[in-house]
This record gives sequence, C-alpha cells and structure tokens, in this order.
Amino acid sequence: METSLPKKQPPSLKMSRLPVPPNRKRQLCDENQEPMSRKRPRTLSPEAGPSKVRVAASIATTRPYVAPALPKPQVIGRQSVAVMHSRNRANLSATAAPAIPRVTVSAPAQTAGAKKRAAWDLKGQINDMRDQVTSYKGKVQSLSGENARLASTNEQLAKQVATLSNCNTDLSQQLRTVESKLESLEREAQRLTGLCQRQEKELANEKHAVQELQETSHNITEQLNHKEQKLICLEGEHSTLKALATDQSAQISSLTRTVEERDTQVYALETERRRLHNTVQELKGNIRVFCRVRPILPSEKALPAGNITFCPNDEKAIVLTKVEESHIGRDRSQSVKYDFNFDCVFPPTTGQAPVFEEISLLVQSALDGYQVCIFAYGQTGSGKTYTMEGPDDLSAETMGVIPRAIQQIFSSAEELKKKGWQYKFTASFLEIYNETIKDLLVNRPDKKHEYEIRKVNITSNEVYVTNLHYVEVSSVEEVHDLLHAAKTHRAVAKTALNDRSSRSHSVFQLKIEGENKLRDVHTSSVLSLIDLAGSERLDRSLSTGDRLKETQSINTSLSALGMVIASLCNKESHIPYRNSKLTYLLQNSLGGNSKVLMFVNISALDENFAESLNSLRFASKVNECVIGTARANRK
Repeated sequence: METSLPKKQPPSLKMSRLPVPPNRKRQLCDENQEPMSRKRPRTLSPEAGPSKVRVAASIATTRPYVAPALPKPQVIGRQSVAVMHSRNRANLSATAAPAIPRVTVSAPAQTAGAKKRAAWDLKGQINDMRDQVTSYKGKVQSLSGENARLASTNEQLAKQVATLSNCNTDLSQQLRTVESKLESLEREAQRLTGLCQRQEKELANEKHAVQELQETSHNITEQLNHKEQKLICLEGEHSTLKALATDQSAQISSLTRTVEERDTQVYALETERRRLHNTVQELKGNIRVFCRVRPILPSEKALPAGNITFCPNDEKAIVLTKVEESHIGRDRSQSVKYDFNFDCVFPPTTGQAPVFEEISLLVQSALDGYQVCIFAYGQTGSGKTYTMEGPDDLSAETMGVIPRAIQQIFSSAEELKKKGWQYKFTASFLEIYNETIKDLLVNRPDKKHEYEIRKVNITSNEVYVTNLHYVEVSSVEEVHDLLHAAKTHRAVAKTALNDRSSRSHSVFQLKIEGENKLRDVHTSSVLSLIDLAGSERLDRSLSTGDRLKETQSINTSLSALGMVIASLCNKESHIPYRNSKLTYLLQNSLGGNSKVLMFVNISALDENFAESLNSLRFASKVNECVIGTARANRK
C-alpha cells in the first residue's frame, strides 16, 4: 500500500507593486534570504511525480521465524533421500517470511478545498511548510520504528539462517553417511546377486545331479529286484549246498585224520629213506673217488695226446698206456698199461650236469645233518677249478659243483619247509696261501688282523677262524655274489705248466642249521667244497723265487693231506691234522664222522702222463681207505 504526499507549491517570488517602507523591504530581504542560509528541504518536482517509499505492510505484524523440526535421518535409498530433500525445501519455503510490500512515502498534497496563498503571504506559506515538516517528522519516527523492527526481524532471520546452515551441514554429513552405506549396500547387493547367480547355477547342477541319481536309483532298483529274484533262487541252492557241505565236512574230517596218518607215515618213510641213503653211501665207502679227464683245448691240438682208454661197459675203469723203450738196449719197444678203478670215471666229453648228478645225493646228506667234504685234486692245469667253480662267464650248462650244490641246497630247503623244517645258512670263503689264511670276502684285508684256527670250546672238536667273515645268506643269488667276489681275490700266477695256475687252496664252507619244531628236531652240519692247488714237479714247472716257494708249500700241504688220509685208513691213534692248516681246518670233515668225496683231475696230453699217473696212484690209495661210519649231528 502506498501513500502519496501532497505536492508542495513553490512560493511565488514576485514582488508587490505597492510601496513598501524601507524597514519592510529589509525585512522582506531578510526573509527572502533566510531559506538560502538554511538547508532547504528536499522537494519533489511535479514532473518527477510523487516520491514513493516501499515499506512492508506486515512489518508490524511480522513474527520471528522458527525453523521447523527436521525428521530423524534414516538409512534409505538414493531415491528416498531425494524425495526427503525436496520435501524439506518445500517446508522451508512454506515457513519462510512472506515478501515485504513496499511503502511509498509522497509529499502531502494540498487539499482540494485549500485556498492558494498569495505570493506575498510568506508567513502563511511558512506555516504550511511547518505543518508539512511536522507531518514528515511523524512519518520519519514511524519509519524509524519500522526500521528497528525490521533490524530485529533481520537478526532473527540471520539466527534462523545459521540454524538452517547447521542443519544443512548435519544433513549433508548424514547424506554422505547414507550414501556410503548405500554404496556398501549396493556392493553387498552385487555380491549377493553374484552369489545368488552361483547358487542358481549350483542349484541347476544339483537338480541335474538329482535327476541323474533318480535315474540311477531307478536302474539300481530294477537291478535290486533282479538280484532279489536271483537271491531267492540262490537261497534254494544254498540250502542244497549247505547240506552237501555238511556231508563234505564230515568227509574232510575223515580225510584230515587220514592225512595226519599219512604225514606220520611220510615222516617215517623219510627217516627210513635217509637211513637207507646213508647205508648206500656207507656201502659205497666213506671216501669216494671220482676221476675226470680234461679235454684237449683248441690251443693244444698240435701237442701229442696221451693214450687213455675208457671201458664202454664199465664206467668205473680207466686205463693209461705208455710206450717204453727196451731196457736191454734193443730197438723194440713195448707198451705198459696202468689199470685203475674208481667209483666213477668221467671221460673228456662229459659235461658239468652229469658230473654233479653223481654227487647230488652226497650234497643232500648235508641237509640231513652230516658233515660233507668234496675236494678236487690233481696237477696244475688239469681242470680242478673248472670242475669246482666253472668258467669266468657262468651259464646254466657250465656251472661247477659249488654253484650247483648251492642251488640244490636252497631248493631242497624250500621243499622241506612244507614238512616243517626251517634252515639257517652261513657262508665263508678263504684261501690258504703259503700256509697263511686269507679272507676272500674282504676287498682290502687289514694286515693287523691275524687269521688263526681255533676250537669253539674245549669239549668240542668244531673249529673256526678268527677275524674271518661269516656271512648269513638266504638266497642263491647272494651266494653267487660271494663266489664272484672271492674269485677276483684269489691268488693265481703263470708257470711253465699253466698260464693261470691257482697258487693256493680255496675253501668254501656253508654251515647249515636246521630245525623242525613239529618234531622237535635240530640238525647242524658243514658243507665244505675245496679247490686244492695244483701239484707239480719242480723240474717241470721251472719255478723260481716266489713261485718256487709257492710250489714247495703246495706240495708240503698235499703231502700232509695224504698222510692224514693214510692215518685214517690205518686207523692210527694219532692223526697228524696239525701238520698243515688245510688238514687242521678240515679235521671235522675228513674224520670218520663225515662223508668225503675226492675228484682226481688229469690231463689227456702225453707230456702230462707222469703227473697224471701219480695223481691216479694217490687217488687209488684214497679210494681203498675206509674211515668208518658217518653219523648225523642231530639233537
């Protein structure tokens, strides 16, 4: 609402034409100059129109603004937050102060009925001006009051703005908190969405698996029904078989008793077999002699062969023929025959297998608890090592007595396990070189170790060698490895009679300990397999130095062996076992409580006729020797 002030008419400055006294003129001049000395009030020109001052019509009725209570923030989505903000802005606009109307203050206009004063009526004009000033002062006072009220309202509005600003800051912070929570919820929602998708895939897979399992269950159910039908049929057969099994159980019980009786008979027959076997061996003689003739080697075909005759109808006879010149000086020469008979004679064409077949029963006696000794005797180069061990490259056909005897011992022990026998085998391998014992199972023997032959105890005749390696073996392969190692360590040398002559006596011994817990029987025996050094004459071997000493030592020990055998044959009270380490070591294998077999090996060459004849003569003396009845070592 606007109020127009009355227009102020400018006073007329026209002078009166009446004569004015001088004093009056001065007064008029003074009155006319007074407005110039004072500050003229601001007037509005008629051309500019009335002066307007805009004042709010509701200033007097305006109340202090109170901010509305804001709702408590909640964790909601972004869309809900936007709606809340729009609602808050609407509330703020609704509760804000209304617009202040403008008040126009204009100069009061002269009333229509007022008479216009004359130009000379200055006093009247001054009174009118005073009335206007009074009116203006009242309006100024009212405007000052309105200004004060507006200033108070402005302060209240400023406080409300500050409060709203704080609320806005809190709301912004809450908005950021809500947005961060919303982001975390969105991430969680994404995770849950992915998890849900995976769960849906797994569910689909599980449904597929369930479907397959249902199909499988259906198939199994059909099979189960089929099996149940088959089971019904089998139950009928089972009842029939059960009755049959009852009858068979009775038969088995009867057969078991029969088997036990048969086992008893088998054991009795086995005992009888052993007794008869030993009787046969005793009838053949405790010391048996086999003669084997070495074939001529390809390198010896140019040399003249000796005249050796084998009787086709008698496998035990051998004849050596020698053409000698007449002793009376005539030119006619005559042949001399030397006939020998042994337990068996093997011609040069005989292989290794037939030779071992003849002594296999003797090897079997070692498992029965008898002391068994097999040794090869003959001149150097007559095939003793080949007979006892075989060649360097062993094969199934060329294996000698020692590897074949080991195979038979282990195979027979395996068969006897079925009858309740358990065996333990201990092997040793040594050589006697120049009356010195050497362990062939040691790569580098310690010189500080002394190998001496001693008795186990005073009451026993069993002997052992100190510091000697006794190796427990459980298979044929282990023994073959020991034989191969010992063969590389044996002392050999070249002589005029043999390029590779054995210069020592090799002694392989296998101690056999058996036990039958069912019969409470224990056995203990030693199988001795000996390859003697070759006998040779000094005039033919042309040995010198160390070879000469070796030859003398070999001949001495062989002579001691002959003396022991002769003493046993003559049943002398004193047997010279201690004359050599060979006989001292073998005293339990050469005595009357053991079984002995001697191989006499001879060469078929004519140049070795004399040595062959001497070997056959020594073997004949041994073959005629009867040392007594062998006894098994059983407990």
